[in-house]
Amino acid sequence: MTGPGAPIQDEAARRPQVRVLLPYHLRTLAQVQGEFEIEVAAPVTVRSILDALEALYPMLRGTIRDQVTLERRPFLRFFACEEDLSHDSPDAPLPEAVATGKEPLLILGAIAGG
Repeated sequence: MTGPGAPIQDEAARRPQVRVLLPYHLRTLAQVQGEFEIEVAAPVTVRSILDALEALYPMLRGTIRDQVTLERRPFLRFFACEEDLSHDSPDAPLPEAVATGKEPLLILGAIAGG
């Protein structure tokens, strides 16, 4: 319903809820268990998710992306819907399944060695 007398929805009620899964060491730092949901400002992008994540869990600032350049840390990768999004623009819209909470954004630690 719109017009006079229509209920007013606050902005938070319209914000998408996205699912996030962090690597174990970052879950421990943020004191969360397993996969969790956060509210994100639209449009849903890696940047908007990381902004919301760092606002909600300030102890994560600088752990996923550099605090100054906001570039992804070298040994972290972003996955969604079985796709590696690590080298995509952080401002690229994420798949609809992520934006609607059907699929999570996975932040994984890369493994290196020789």
